[in-house]
Amino acid sequence: MTDRTLVLLRHAKTAHSEDVADLQRALTARGQADAAAAGRWLADHGLLPDVVLCSPARRTRETWHGLALALGEATHTTVVYDPVLYGASSAQELLDLITATSPQVTTLVVIGHNPTLSMMSSLLDPATDEELSTCGVAVHRVPGAWRDLAAGGAPLTGSHTARA
Repeated sequence: MTDRTLVLLRHAKTAHSEDVADLQRALTARGQADAAAAGRWLADHGLLPDVVLCSPARRTRETWHGLALALGEATHTTVVYDPVLYGASSAQELLDLITATSPQVTTLVVIGHNPTLSMMSSLLDPATDEELSTCGVAVHRVPGAWRDLAAGGAPLTGSHTARA
């Protein structure tokens, strides 16, 4: 069976404003630059997504846009904006979403929020204890089918914090 790659990516830096609903918070200029840097890092490491699962929040959508521009035409990615990624309060909710991924997908990128993404990375590789910073990337090797992914079943093979 082919190994699969799961990339967990926390959204890039956002602006905080009392006048803007959380769901509508936008990236700062630094966040936009960092999202592009994350896309370049993914491309440099051959991590071109087949599918992107993305929170519908504005900041995650803008993070994906920055990645997509940096990845260029080399990727033909299906993007799914799933509300579970915005509202998830546990790693198990994310795991349930990931295990439903099509068997044809070899590289899956999940763009979402903390603390859930960091909890997910730790669930997949208990030796991983780091908190993902904004635009932080955790790359896990999934040694089998998505449907069989379970706690402790995907070692961390790389991490990066994208900064322009």
